[in-house]
Amino acid sequence: MQQQDTNLGKARLAAMSVLFANGVIYASWGTHVPTIKDKFDLSDSALSLSMLAVALGGILIMAWAGRWIARVGSAHASVRSAVLLSAAAFGILLVPQYALLLLWLALYGAMSAINDVAANSQATVIEATYQRPVIGSLHGSFSLGGMAGALVSSGWQAMGWPGTWHLATVCSLCALLVLSTSRWLLPESHAHAHANAGEGASTHAIEPRLKRHLVLLGGLAFLALIVEGAMYDWTAVYMRDVAHASGGFISAGYAAFSIGMACGRFSGDPVRARFSEGALVVASCALSLAGLGMALLLPGVATALIGFLICGLGTANIIPVMFASAGRAALAGGGSASNGLAVTTRLAYIGLLTGPVIVGFIAHHASLRIALAATLLGVVAIALSARRVFRFRRADPAPAANAP
Repeated sequence: MQQQDTNLGKARLAAMSVLFANGVIYASWGTHVPTIKDKFDLSDSALSLSMLAVALGGILIMAWAGRWIARVGSAHASVRSAVLLSAAAFGILLVPQYALLLLWLALYGAMSAINDVAANSQATVIEATYQRPVIGSLHGSFSLGGMAGALVSSGWQAMGWPGTWHLATVCSLCALLVLSTSRWLLPESHAHAHANAGEGASTHAIEPRLKRHLVLLGGLAFLALIVEGAMYDWTAVYMRDVAHASGGFISAGYAAFSIGMACGRFSGDPVRARFSEGALVVASCALSLAGLGMALLLPGVATALIGFLICGLGTANIIPVMFASAGRAALAGGGSASNGLAVTTRLAYIGLLTGPVIVGFIAHHASLRIALAATLLGVVAIALSARRVFRFRRADPAPAANAP
């Protein structure tokens, strides 16, 4: 048991390192969105086009990425994609022309999408192996990375240091972090041996009824990640242009949201083990509505920061619950957790990638406040669907034991 706990701790640390690095890089790029806007003198619509390039890069690579990760394994894919993501992010501020920037952002989006899918596949392997709720804490490391990245960026900007050196430093350190812990990541064989032992589970087939359930989960995750994607890429613009923040406070909105996300996700696993998933999702939606509503209705610097913090706390556990539910449903249906998660995440990450684009389009035709408020319609839809999709009874510790 002690050896098992030690191996679990190392595997979690390694997976958390990958997701932490991903969060740091995502935040570092996000806080430089105003820099990109000023450098090329972009309107909101032109800025949203650059975000569309990130989204298209990720969406176009997603199908190939799934096959590649399945072939080489999530552990190997997590490490290689993290290094490539670091290199792609470093080059964003070096591109001299807007047309080339769009191509480079598409490359960055592709690397980010591959790393997202690989890291979440590894998280599923760990939870399936040890049959304990761990996905929330692993997602929490991404939020912690986002908080750290935003705070470093805020301090860097306050000191007036060059943004190019900021990305160079951050991306190099993130690549080194992932490489230093990579040997502790788990191969997929561990998950199959533990999750499917004695059940004769297929690792490939997913029956139509189960697939419909996984697609529904993916659709709701799509709505949730629209909110997250909007927060990642538009909070800095909101703080500067709507809340009229200056200096380091421009990046503080993203940091506040990330702090809320990190706190919610690190506390989410014990909550998920003690209370029902449905109740947790409904409560999370209520907090998201209250927090973002406060930031939009009272757009001062202090109130916006508090609102983004509450919104992050509420948004934190929606995606981990959905991903855990998808993996458990696949296991209960005789398939593998990884296959179930793949169906759901294909739809989910389109929301993360397209959310900033949707917000930019609405902001161009209305305002940024209206655009961010529109994302809350998806949160309402998730809350209204909770009774149908999630179980309102206490979770069993073994993920393979129960149907969704």
